[in-house]
Amino acid sequence: MALLLDLANILGGLLLAAALLRQIPRVGGGIGGFAGKVGPWGWIVGVVALVAGGYYLLVHLFDGPHVFHFEVVGIAVGVALLWDRLTGRKPVEPGTAPFGRGLLLAIFGIIAIVVGLQGLVTPD
Repeated sequence: MALLLDLANILGGLLLAAALLRQIPRVGGGIGGFAGKVGPWGWIVGVVALVAGGYYLLVHLFDGPHVFHFEVVGIAVGVALLWDRLTGRKPVEPGTAPFGRGLLLAIFGIIAIVVGLQGLVTPD
């Protein structure tokens, strides 16, 4: 279950930060292609992030030792990826340069990638 949370954080972060990461020379094209192919299935990553993050949030709230940042970021990634399905509105226009809310989501996506990578190397 922890692996699912970490992978959801990494994949969700890549999807959220795709607009910003596309601007990196020599790497942006590959990331843009990946985000274009996985983007329609991003809601599945969002559901996995919500379920895994919610599970660990409940476990750590009731059993301890304390709430970790992995599950909080996972829940936030899930909400961000499912925002259009929850509210009926797109959080940002796809394909536009990141500014305003889009830049905030892209920066949060990079944070989610780092947290997911940290979760992969952190023992449970």
